[in-house]
Amino acid sequence: MSFRRLFAMTKRVLEQLKHDPRTLALLFVSPALLMTILKYVYFANPQLFQRVAGSMLGVFPMLVMFLITSVATLRERTSGTLERLMISPLGKAEFIGGYAIAFGLTSMLQATAVSSYAIWVLKLKIAGPQVTLIYAAILDALIGLAIGLAVSTFANTEFQAIQFMPAILLPQLLLSGLLTPRSTMPRILDDISNVLPLSYAIDATKRVISNQGSIVNDSITIAVFLVLILAAGSLTLKRQTK
Repeated sequence: MSFRRLFAMTKRVLEQLKHDPRTLALLFVSPALLMTILKYVYFANPQLFQRVAGSMLGVFPMLVMFLITSVATLRERTSGTLERLMISPLGKAEFIGGYAIAFGLTSMLQATAVSSYAIWVLKLKIAGPQVTLIYAAILDALIGLAIGLAVSTFANTEFQAIQFMPAILLPQLLLSGLLTPRSTMPRILDDISNVLPLSYAIDATKRVISNQGSIVNDSITIAVFLVLILAAGSLTLKRQTK
């Protein structure tokens, strides 16, 4: 892998984002808007908002990142751009890595902006430090990014890429402990949740909100998942869509 080509690919993706106001709005405005709606959904029960909002602070960016990366990667393939890039010395790992780094930096800005908005404007109270909450939100976003990059290789149209959301992400949301503690689920569902990356991201976010325990083990587990998913995405990446 050439770090020069990796940097060039990262710069290319960031330049594309810079000149795409609709994607920027989806990245930064939509999560803040959804958090605002959530605030007023629980307006009569602010304690419930405090319990739910912290976890959703990571879920919303994850969903947005999945949509953007899956559609953007597929568009590179269907437009023939990926095939032209692959004719150059650029390798699949450098292509995937460039996207991962670019959107990873973007998710850092997104998590900082949305968490700051939730804490200072919507008055979300957290027991742990905000920087750790931002880190946990970035982990959630990176999971959406990795899955989006991976599933885009199996789709032939943008609509098909979006169809993977209910098939892959929604089951993870249901089993992640977001709605109910995983320990209260039937044994088979608890076992399944233990092999889903989003479960550990939600656990990390909850620990930060309540300031109970370290998120080091969750971070390591998520990092392993990210490496495996991105590796699978680079191995299955197709140059073009027939």
